[in-house]
Amino acid sequence: MQEKEIGKITHYFGHIGVGIIELSDVLKAGDSIHIKGHSSDFTQAVDSIQIEHTSVPEAKAGDSVGIKVTQKIHPHDIVYKVTA
Repeated sequence: MQEKEIGKITHYFGHIGVGIIELSDVLKAGDSIHIKGHSSDFTQAVDSIQIEHTSVPEAKAGDSVGIKVTQKIHPHDIVYKVTA
């Protein structure tokens, strides 16, 4: 498995379990991501991506996107795309 850094967490909304990622590369719905930080370290699939509350199939570098996360995350956590 390979990992490539594709962005970092800028916000986390705990009450709805959503993280905001500032992307430095492409992210598509269905991708697997690994979120790693001081106290975060887990891998999950990206079920859906939202930009300004609108669902999109993919997002590119420079976009800020919201994704549902399965665990608590923190600003400055690094997001990696996992490929087989």
